[in-house]
Amino acid sequence: MKHRFFFTVIFFISFSFIFAQSASIPNGYRKVSLGMTLSEVKDALFRDKIFGYRGDADVSLLPSDYKQTIIETQGDSFIAESWFLFNDDKLYNMAININPDKMDYATVFRTLCKKYGEPLFLNPEKAMWKNSSVQMSLEKPLTIKYIDIIVNEKLLSEATAKESAEEILRDDFLNSL
Repeated sequence: MKHRFFFTVIFFISFSFIFAQSASIPNGYRKVSLGMTLSEVKDALFRDKIFGYRGDADVSLLPSDYKQTIIETQGDSFIAESWFLFNDDKLYNMAININPDKMDYATVFRTLCKKYGEPLFLNPEKAMWKNSSVQMSLEKPLTIKYIDIIVNEKLLSEATAKESAEEILRDDFLNSL
């Protein structure tokens, strides 16, 4: 009986520690957060010179009715370049390439572990922290990504459904020959 109680207490303490670690994951970097509108992100990027944002691009190759938008920036300090992906005018994915001349992977990895605990996933190419709404990863050579899990899963589901429908149409076409 004592062993069962001891293991139950250890389990709940461990679960609480893991949840506390994952709950503290940030949903963005500096003044840019997942869920912000396109105009809010542009304003935040313009005010924060570390990203190197210089305003809208002169040309966009995306169709005007396309639901997704991307902002690309070129920094000249710790951030070499960054990308901000939007769906329905909301930021759902950020990728920030850190300048390898000013920072190294091991230092960033140790810093993230110190702040957010051990990663939930780790291999030689990627470390990942996650909570119920945000996935943050550090990928080699030196990229930090923030992803809105709910929006990303919805987009992946829609893409899979579209592929399935196209496969059915393809099979129907082939069968009609």
